[in-house]
Amino acid sequence: MTPAEEPTGPKSLLAQRFRGFLPVVVDLETGGFNARTDALLEVSAVILDMNEEGQLFPQETHTFHLEPFEGANIEQSALDFIGIDLESPEREAIPEEMALPEMFRKIRSAVKKHSCTRAIMVAHNAHFDLGFINAAVERCGIKRNPFHPFSCFDTATLAGLAYGQTVLAKACQVAGIEFDNSSAHSAEYDAEKTAELFCGIVNKWKALGGWPLSSATIPQGEDRETS
Repeated sequence: MTPAEEPTGPKSLLAQRFRGFLPVVVDLETGGFNARTDALLEVSAVILDMNEEGQLFPQETHTFHLEPFEGANIEQSALDFIGIDLESPEREAIPEEMALPEMFRKIRSAVKKHSCTRAIMVAHNAHFDLGFINAAVERCGIKRNPFHPFSCFDTATLAGLAYGQTVLAKACQVAGIEFDNSSAHSAEYDAEKTAELFCGIVNKWKALGGWPLSSATIPQGEDRETS
């Protein structure tokens, strides 16, 4: 973060809640499971916000369809599973080196708005998504990645704790969140459902008394990045 982007003013409730980190929900569609060799085909990011009562909610979604990077491996089984037609003109795909900086710019703007220090990724089986984003950042030579490089919030783990389910569709069902299996495996749809799930878990924990609103209860010096 450059000096001009340093947080200013009092910390927002959202910054207080996650010790200076802004949670951003991400979902990807890929050409396989190997972040180094397989194509990144879709990315969607849901930026969250918090009201004055400390209730977390999805605020805006940004989705990009991506052209496979040069030499990328794409498994036909992966395309069949996610239902992507790479030749479809409706994809309006753009290169990674155009899409990711634009997405990161929007995230950095939200980080600054909430006086946070940086973003932290929220995803279902989060290290998969974080690995692909980190590989793409390295591949594109992007210097200003807003996400923490290794810390993340995994909704598979959180849903296992809160609802006894680790599959996104089943966790949403138990949580009372509508889930259309025919729409699944779209990065945008899955990201928005993951955002609903994460917000629901965080808000339920607050309702049970698990997070005090008063900043006086937050230890000083606890807003540094995770080491």
